[in-house]
Amino acid sequence: MAFKQVDVSAKPVSFRQATAVGFIRLKPETIAIIKKGGIEKGDPLSLARVTGVLASKQTSNVVVLCHPLRLDAAKVEARLKEGGVEVTATVSAHERTGVEMEALTAVSVALLNVWDVTKQYEKDANGQYPSTRIQNIRVTKKVKQLAETP
Repeated sequence: MAFKQVDVSAKPVSFRQATAVGFIRLKPETIAIIKKGGIEKGDPLSLARVTGVLASKQTSNVVVLCHPLRLDAAKVEARLKEGGVEVTATVSAHERTGVEMEALTAVSVALLNVWDVTKQYEKDANGQYPSTRIQNIRVTKKVKQLAETP
């Protein structure tokens, strides 16, 4: 089977926006350490925000058939919720194709970074992660607005 990137050259440029969300389940003890600012590697919420934005800009480098897009904005929020950390990313651009993959990539990479900086607190006595879960990554909103012609 051959793979190919979709030709979007005939599509009009329009405003595109997508929001994605995801969650990482953490132990109550880990959440308490985050609240106290005691994570040895640094604040996982701040790290998630920065790495999510960076990841959104690199999407076409890791999702091979995705078009490289010029993003107008990428906003990543990370907040403590009951049972873990929720990450939300909203990405927008004036392009010929949507930005859902950029929003999903932002959320995914942000959550991976939260896992990385909290993993030492999440391991059990055997070095396993019995309760840590990245879950429910999904697109929650998609916007496409064609430019008005004068």
